Amino acid sequence: MTRKNQNIGVIGAGLMGHGIALTMARAGYSVWVYDPTADVLASVKDRIDDSLTLMGVDDTKRAAALANVHPSDTLSTAVSEATAVFEAAPEKLELKQAIFAQIEEHAPEHAILASNTSVIQISKIMKGLSSRHRALGTHWWNPPHMIPLVEVVKTEWTDPSVAQAMYDVLSDAGKTPVMVEKDVPGFIGNRLQHALWREAISLVENGICTAEAVDDVVKASFGRRLAVLGPLENADLVGIELTQDIHAQVLADLETTPEPSPYLQKLRDAGRSGMAAGAGFRDWKFGDLEVTKARVADHLKELEKILPG
Repeated sequence: MTRKNQNIGVIGAGLMGHGIALTMARAGYSVWVYDPTADVLASVKDRIDDSLTLMGVDDTKRAAALANVHPSDTLSTAVSEATAVFEAAPEKLELKQAIFAQIEEHAPEHAILASNTSVIQISKIMKGLSSRHRALGTHWWNPPHMIPLVEVVKTEWTDPSVAQAMYDVLSDAGKTPVMVEKDVPGFIGNRLQHALWREAISLVENGICTAEAVDDVVKASFGRRLAVLGPLENADLVGIELTQDIHAQVLADLETTPEPSPYLQKLRDAGRSGMAAGAGFRDWKFGDLEVTKARVADHLKELEKILPG
């Protein structure tokens, strides 16, 4: 079966949904997109076009990708002939459960059902389905059309052949899929990322350094090599004995609190809710939000040129 006669359904045309649709359409799949909000659905092709332009995709390839995108005003139409369906709705459990009940009703029996979520366990989303064997998680990272990784998350009910089929579809679309064998909160990437964030917050909260110092340390040291040298590669590089010796000295002093830091609530109570508000851990100026987004996008485009997926 060729890509041209495989239909992909995408439920949700927002930030994540439009990026998933872009990726699959650019790879040659026929993509049917549904969103209950009319103006979001109506603008999805324009937003995909804008994103492709920002990525530097030429006119011919951009037109080919856009021709593969089909907005649909009903969920049933979007999934009725799908090989795979990606749900990209807001992070609300009951909403996702309701959407998958509809998807299961209207999608072909062979279609793979995938939820894009970064925080909700896939088993909680899929537990009400009668065909749980074909349901799994696909955690795309933001922006989904520029970050290579997609975590393919199995539940206790997922048929291994279904998970492998999704892995193969994502590989074919140019992504870097990674299989998550157990459905744990945060999967792989967010568990690693937020372990770092917890320690970073603790350093600031306990007066060890400023937020600026934390960011500078990460960006000017190990952050520079993370794109080409993963943490366990690095452990093997320096040697297991040294890794063990370092852990014997430092692990007991690291933050281990299982609850969110009270410092986060203190910031919120002070109106320091983040960059968009002009202040969070750090103070920000008007325009910093867009500048930062553009800087990240430019960095990702440059990485795409020099690194494998």
